[in-house]
Amino acid sequence: MDINIRQHIINNFKGDNYEQLRKAIDESVKAQDEITLPGLGVFFELIWEESDNEMKDQIIMLIKQRVQKGPVL
Repeated sequence: MDINIRQHIINNFKGDNYEQLRKAIDESVKAQDEITLPGLGVFFELIWEESDNEMKDQIIMLIKQRVQKGPVL
């Protein structure tokens, strides 16, 4: 059985509006459940693919700053 996780996640959220997407992301981050990491990774991939170099630099700086603080406990 060939499962395309990216396409499955995209299809699951395709019809969602702003509030639904926001809630899904907020709940996934708040829960800190590793099962949601693939979905968040797909969202990140979509953002990265659509970002220009300036936005990518900003994303990297945000990640770098947060990584320096250490893990969320």
